[in-house]
Amino acid sequence: MTSIFRFAAVAVAFIATAAHAQITVKDAWVRATVPQQKATGAFMQLQSAKDTRLVSASSPISPNVEVHEMSMQDNTMKMRQVPAVELPAGKTVELKPGGYHVMLLNLPRPIKEGETVPLTLTFESKAGERETVEVQAPVRPLNSSSAPAEHGSHGDKAGHAH
Repeated sequence: MTSIFRFAAVAVAFIATAAHAQITVKDAWVRATVPQQKATGAFMQLQSAKDTRLVSASSPISPNVEVHEMSMQDNTMKMRQVPAVELPAGKTVELKPGGYHVMLLNLPRPIKEGETVPLTLTFESKAGERETVEVQAPVRPLNSSSAPAEHGSHGDKAGHAH
């Protein structure tokens, strides 16, 4: 009888692992801040095996984390909170300076280069199922405009679904 339970436990673990491999996060990073600066951005590449969307984010270092979009309106760059960022199946969506990104607001202290910022990203499928992905995003200098391909920023610090 115990071997049946063991088999069931292994099968459940395998299914859970397969379900969590749906979303990948690559090259996540956060821009460092200067003293008195109360907000910064987090950037990354997102990909999903099936149609889904990023609906929220959170971090223990910030009381307010929002998904934002920057866009040109009447020759002015505007930033606004968005309810979600669509991730079409199999396509990489880049959260980058000047586009979609995650904003960390009301920061209680400066974020310094070399630190790592934990982020929890929440995704929602077309059926309304939610999945979270934990990300450890290294902090890069203020003048960073994109994630450099160095220091093992490949998949080593990629997101892990839960």
